Amino acid sequence: MDEILLPIMVVGMLFIGLPWIILHYLTKWRQAPKITEEDERMLDEMYNLARRLEDRLNTVERIVAADNPDFRPGLNAPQAGYSNDLPSTNRFDRIDRTFNRSN
Repeated sequence: MDEILLPIMVVGMLFIGLPWIILHYLTKWRQAPKITEEDERMLDEMYNLARRLEDRLNTVERIVAADNPDFRPGLNAPQAGYSNDLPSTNRFDRIDRTFNRSN
């Protein structure tokens, strides 16, 4: 009895169980929410806004530090070897930079 039951279970697992598990997780993966172009555009705008705000804060801190020698800049002070500009792979950012240079 054991000699017949074991091969049936193995064949059942290989041809029914394994594809069932694979297809189950494929459908879960396809149903997962994806980022839309609108979401990507909003994230890029938020990143650009955060970068500009950080630049403004650094400028204000430099001005205050020039007027008041006892002032210590906070954590947002630019550090040696640190750059706010990241290489952009977004076409909207490249267009924005091109537009800002021409104005």
